[in-house]
Amino acid sequence: QVQLVESGGGLVQPGGSLRLSCVVSGSIFRISDMGWYRQVSGKERELVAGITSGGGTNYADSVKGRFTISRDNAKNTVYLQMNSLKPEDTAVYYCNADLLRWPGSTRSNYWGQGTQITVSS
Repeated sequence: QVQLVESGGGLVQPGGSLRLSCVVSGSIFRISDMGWYRQVSGKERELVAGITSGGGTNYADSVKGRFTISRDNAKNTVYLQMNSLKPEDTAVYYCNADLLRWPGSTRSNYWGQGTQITVSS
């Protein structure tokens, strides 16, 4: 069974920093794209940052210059470094991964359980 487990969430003051980690475990052949999404109650889940298997990245306009996504393939882990946090960054953050369960399979998509990030003084 594939699992994505996030860690590092919590409460932080405006202007502060936080680093999220997401570890992928289970029966996996290859991890393709990975990303971080966030969702506020009543709103659609949105992409915050994505990273390809080759290391290419993309960010939501609202976080460019403040957030950095990275990955450690040897550890099956994706990170999100969040700096200069703002109250509007408050949301539940979800880790996401596209992966191959076995050679020749199509890509399957998995979500983490989500972690609450609250930016408040």
